[in-house]
Amino acid sequence: MLYAAGLIFSAYTTSALGHQLIEIMVGFGIAGTGFGVVLGVVGRAASDKNRSLALGLTTAAGSFGQVVGPPLAQALLNVMHWSSVFMVFAGMIMICLLCLPFMKTQARATKAEIEESLGAVLFRAVRDPNYLMIFIGFFSCGFQLAFVTAHFPALVTEICATIRPDSLLARLGVDTTAELGALSIGVIGLFNIVGTIVAGALGDRYRKKSLLAMIYAGRTLIAVWFILMPVTPTTVLVFSVIMGSLWLATVPLTSGLVAYFYGLRYMGTLYGLVFLSHQLGSFFGVWLGGTFYDQFGSYTIVWWVGVGTGVLSTLVHLPIKEERRPAASTALSGQADCLPSRDRPPASCRKLTSASTPARLRIDPKMKGRVPRPAAVSARIWSRSTSTCGASSILLTTSISDFSSAGPFLRGMSAPMHTSMI
Repeated sequence: MLYAAGLIFSAYTTSALGHQLIEIMVGFGIAGTGFGVVLGVVGRAASDKNRSLALGLTTAAGSFGQVVGPPLAQALLNVMHWSSVFMVFAGMIMICLLCLPFMKTQARATKAEIEESLGAVLFRAVRDPNYLMIFIGFFSCGFQLAFVTAHFPALVTEICATIRPDSLLARLGVDTTAELGALSIGVIGLFNIVGTIVAGALGDRYRKKSLLAMIYAGRTLIAVWFILMPVTPTTVLVFSVIMGSLWLATVPLTSGLVAYFYGLRYMGTLYGLVFLSHQLGSFFGVWLGGTFYDQFGSYTIVWWVGVGTGVLSTLVHLPIKEERRPAASTALSGQADCLPSRDRPPASCRKLTSASTPARLRIDPKMKGRVPRPAAVSARIWSRSTSTCGASSILLTTSISDFSSAGPFLRGMSAPMHTSMI
C-alpha cells in the first residue's frame, strides 16, 4: 500500500522537490515488496533439496515483469499522460493484496535456530569472513544492473551504428537506435527468466560460490568485449542476450547461500543485510553514470569501473568456504546439525553417538529399513510445504512489483540520465 500511495502522490505532485520526497515512499515500498522479503518467504517454504530452484523461479517471475512492463508503459504513454500511467501501475500493485491470504508457509527452523536470538546470529554473521565476502561481492551485482538499466539505452542511442532499412530489426519496426535501446532492456529481461531458473537448478547440484564466481566472470568478460568492439545493432543484441542470461542469476544463489550458512529463521534479515550492499552498488552505478557523463561526455570510464567491480566480485567468491554454520546453542552443546552438506562434515558430526544424537534424529532400531533417513525426514518437497495458490501468489506479487518499477524508467530512456535527473 505504501508503494501504491507513493505512485498516486507522485501523479499529483508538480514540483521536483515534491517528487524527490515522495519517492522515499516508493523506495520503502519497493524494499518491502522486493527480493529481500519475498525470497525469505520462499526460502522457508521450500525444502533443502529444491530451495535454490524455488528461489530461481521466484526471481524469474520478477524478470517477467521487467519484460512486460516497459513495452506496456510505453504503449500507455502514447495514449495518456505519465501521471495517469502512474495511477494504472498503482492499481496493479493494489491487486497484489488479493494474493496475501494465500501466502502461507510452514516453519522450518530447527530447535537451535529458534533458541538463538537475532542479535546473536547477526553478531556471528558480521564476524564471519564468508558472510562479509558475500556482502562485498553483491555490490558489483547492484552496480552493473542499475547502471545498465538506467544508462544503457542512452548509451545505445548515442554511439550505436544506425539500423539499416533492410535489416530484420527494421522489418520488426525498430528503426532508430533509441528504440533499439529500449528493446535491449526487454531482451535482457527475457533471457533473465531463463538464466535465473537455470542458475537456481544448478545451485541445487553444485557449489553456489563457484557458480557465483563464474557468473561474475561472465558478466565481466561480456562487458569488456562490448566496450572494445564497434557498437552495432548486432553487438547490442548479443550483449543483451548474454548479460540477460547472467542478469539476476546471482540472486537465487546468493540468497540460497545465506540460508545454507545460517538457517531459515533469520534468512530474510541476513539476506536483507546482504541486499543492502546490492542497493549501495545500484546507487553508485546510477549516480556515477550520470556524474561521469556530465564531466567527460561519455560512459566509457564508468563502464570500466563496472568491469573492475566485476573482477572484484569474481575473486572475492573464490575463498568462501561453503559449509553449514551451526547455531551458537548447538555449537556450545557439542551437538552440530548433521544434515547433509556438500562439504566434509565437521568432526563433531562424525563422532556423534546414539546417546548424544538429538531426539529428532533418532531412529527406532525396530523400524530399520522402513523409516527414511533423517535428511529425508527434515526435507519436505516444495509442493507439500506451500499450496499451489500460495506459490502462485508469491510469483504474481514479485512479477507485478518488478513490472511497476520497470515502467517509469521509460521517461528517461530516450536521453542520457544526467546528474540533475538523479
